[in-house]
Amino acid sequence: MAALFSPFRSSYRYLQRQAHENPVIFYSCVIGGIGPVLALVVPPIRESFGYVPPPTIPNGYPVPNRPRRPVQGYEDE
Repeated sequence: MAALFSPFRSSYRYLQRQAHENPVIFYSCVIGGIGPVLALVVPPIRESFGYVPPPTIPNGYPVPNRPRRPVQGYEDE
């Protein structure tokens, strides 16, 4: 049974040593690994708390229903 868990024990020791010798790289990888998990977990939690997404932003603005006046002034012809 001990042979079954030996790869995990050695990888745990390796990670422990890396956290001690190269903490910046180790914790950067930890935070980078947590990101995709949070992308899958956070939206359902937000919805359970009652979050309602905001309405979509309009892509344009309404054009007035009248003829356009020509621009005059500032040396426009």
